[in-house]
Amino acid sequence: MFDSDKWQEIIATLRKNKLRTFLTMCGVFWGIFMLIVMVGFGNGLFQGVSKTASGFAVNSVYVWSQRTSMPYQGMQPGRRVPLTNEDVEAVGRQVEQIEYMAPRMQLGGWRDGNNVTRSEKTGNFSVMGDLPAFKFIQPMNMQMGRFINDIDIEQHRKIAVIGEATYEVLFEPGEDPIGEHIKIRGVYFQVVGMFKPMQSGERGERASQTIFIPFTTFQRAFNQGNRIGWFSMTAKPDASAEVLEQEVRRILAERHKVHPDDRAAFGSFNAAEEFGKWQMVFLAIEVLIWFVGIATLLAGVLGVSNIMLIVVKERTKEIGIRKALGATPRSIVSLVIQESITITTVAGYLGLVAGVGVLELYGALAGENEILAPPTIEFEVAIIATVVLIVSGAIAGIIPARQAARVKPVEALRAE
Repeated sequence: MFDSDKWQEIIATLRKNKLRTFLTMCGVFWGIFMLIVMVGFGNGLFQGVSKTASGFAVNSVYVWSQRTSMPYQGMQPGRRVPLTNEDVEAVGRQVEQIEYMAPRMQLGGWRDGNNVTRSEKTGNFSVMGDLPAFKFIQPMNMQMGRFINDIDIEQHRKIAVIGEATYEVLFEPGEDPIGEHIKIRGVYFQVVGMFKPMQSGERGERASQTIFIPFTTFQRAFNQGNRIGWFSMTAKPDASAEVLEQEVRRILAERHKVHPDDRAAFGSFNAAEEFGKWQMVFLAIEVLIWFVGIATLLAGVLGVSNIMLIVVKERTKEIGIRKALGATPRSIVSLVIQESITITTVAGYLGLVAGVGVLELYGALAGENEILAPPTIEFEVAIIATVVLIVSGAIAGIIPARQAARVKPVEALRAE
């Protein structure tokens, strides 16, 4: 039941010792403030890295050929392993863990661009040969038109899907690119779609400067024969990306007479493995943030407990008089705990508001970058912080309250 007299007494006591109350509240304020700020920036870091990695499937695997480093079956080390269409058929037939597979080709070397022209406009862009399945391996937002389809592959159509950065260089603002032609190394391609990458930062900018053309058209138009550049694949939901990676490397090694222990012959990248490492890192960061934040908050709560012990000692005679007039130990304990909860709750709420304010201010001023997204705090975290405050306030008042309840009226009246 709400006791207005008790609350008036608590407020009067806090006003009577303003400086002590203020300094006591500072510890709790700082603890919850640091907790909210650290959790918010931790969330911003996780969201920033996750958005950077959102441009490809987290269960994707990439495998490419390199040079052998070990002799095997009469073959000398140092030879280049060529990947072909037959390898694609063999891998697709023998590896059960594959959900989507898209062999890829790139015109020029890794990260090299190519001059692409349209009328009098020219730009330097990455030109990739891909299959329709690649859109499931590296998701993208189609802004206009469509991506490569199966008919494009079967009929070797000379079509192209361009990124936003490509559009900005080769087309006028507001111009419709669909149906227009661009020229790549003397070959004309008709634009059928424009995409926006889901990645952000440098990766997003690089992806936006990419032009996709059908894989079979790429091989014919640029005299690549049946050669492929590398494999891009995703594992089935119930399959292991690590097993997929090992199986593809094993099959390719068998087909090209590569020593089973030669790890240099094929390079690979397992996005699931890397994503798992990032998850472990963020889990460790989250645990550290909560540990430091709660430790700081507990330090403030201990300060409240110590101050309440001093308050109880100062009010020993008052407590003795109360008990002599019939006050029960329960009412004395309730009074002390309520005062402790009041201090921690008010200070914690102010720290919570200040922490959220700092996060909002930083997000408005700094914006978003490749690594750190605008820091945020979930509603659940605010609820947890509020519960922690109330419980902490109660814990902080238990020891002083128990000491107050043990005060004997006769000894209290003799106290100086």
